[in-house]
Amino acid sequence: MTAWFVIAVPIVIMFFALFMERVEAKLRHVAVQEDEVEEFLESARPDEVRALYGHGIGRALELFRLRRLGGRARNLSKKRVRS
Repeated sequence: MTAWFVIAVPIVIMFFALFMERVEAKLRHVAVQEDEVEEFLESARPDEVRALYGHGIGRALELFRLRRLGGRARNLSKKRVRS
């Protein structure tokens, strides 16, 4: 009985570690990056801060990213018009 226990416990721990690695990899893609939060806090607009307060960091960063992408899209369209 003890021999089975000695063999089974390391195998169970190994499978648990492999499972947790997969969970961590999925969460890493969903999680908010530290540099994004720093950039948001440095240059957030009042509507983005209200979204942070009311809906959390996910919605606030979504508004922030849309604003940044919108500004970049405007800059790209201006460059294309000049060309």
